[in-house]
Amino acid sequence: MERQEIEIFLTLAEELHFGRTAERVGVSQSRVSQTIARLERRIGARLFERTSRHVVLTPIGEQLRDDLAPAWRGIEEAVAKAMAAGRGITGALRIGFSGAFTGHLLHSVAEVFGRRHPGVDVQIRQVQISDPYGPLRAGEVELQVTEPPVAEPDLTLGPVLVSQPRVLLMSSAHPFARRDAVSVEDLAEATLLTVAGNAPAHWLDHHFPRQTPSGRPIPHGQAITHWEDALSLVLAGKGVTPVAAAGAHYYSRPGLVFRPFSDAVPIEYAFIWRTGHETSRLREFVRVAMGVVRDAGGASRAVESLWGGDDRGRLPG
Repeated sequence: MERQEIEIFLTLAEELHFGRTAERVGVSQSRVSQTIARLERRIGARLFERTSRHVVLTPIGEQLRDDLAPAWRGIEEAVAKAMAAGRGITGALRIGFSGAFTGHLLHSVAEVFGRRHPGVDVQIRQVQISDPYGPLRAGEVELQVTEPPVAEPDLTLGPVLVSQPRVLLMSSAHPFARRDAVSVEDLAEATLLTVAGNAPAHWLDHHFPRQTPSGRPIPHGQAITHWEDALSLVLAGKGVTPVAAAGAHYYSRPGLVFRPFSDAVPIEYAFIWRTGHETSRLREFVRVAMGVVRDAGGASRAVESLWGGDDRGRLPG
């Protein structure tokens, strides 16, 4: 089998869609169809059953996928290592994160990255919410995954790694805890915790608004400097705070309730770095990370895979 044949077959085995496979591989849809037909003639059996609505692997197709995929990953990693050596991708790469689940995801990416680029020492650390860009600007980290918006002229906003539904964290004694969902308008009837320190005003206004869409004022409570402070204040009934849905897995404990918003925009987590300080190590880590999310079946599945998907779609409380 030729390289492109393997790539097309394995991509179609993952996507189960001829159009998306063509987009990912960078060929026409007719080329995908011709390649699969040629493989099936050579093997002497159908690899896919396809109708106008569905594409599924046959048992022989599943066997070929399972036999080819590990070897193909090994070839890709070997080529990536050789290319990395040629481009001088070595040294240390310090990466910051803001949310617990993004840190967990970054460690998973670092394992894949480390196999491909053993000459790079990836160091991952948490960045406090009260000083979201301080370590980046100080050179303590070179790359960071954090929540947009980013409107800083000295910082470059890269691709979005993951996106999560926005939910509201509250005490189980809060009146909203009896509801199945909340709206942004409801925040006018709550006390919203906010963030102290060096967070930009435009970022605070996006994540901790001072008024609802209809213009009703949203009461603000105590400003926190560390995320752990928010958990204790919420438990004490001092306020509520928006969080990513994945927080229900990482911060679940007695007395805390997570309720989905019916109308809030998701929380995105994107790569950022200092403008003019982009390196080959940085670019390669971003590329590998986006590939890990893509191979996991998208951002939601990548996050779910961190804990085996057992809590899929479930919010504690």
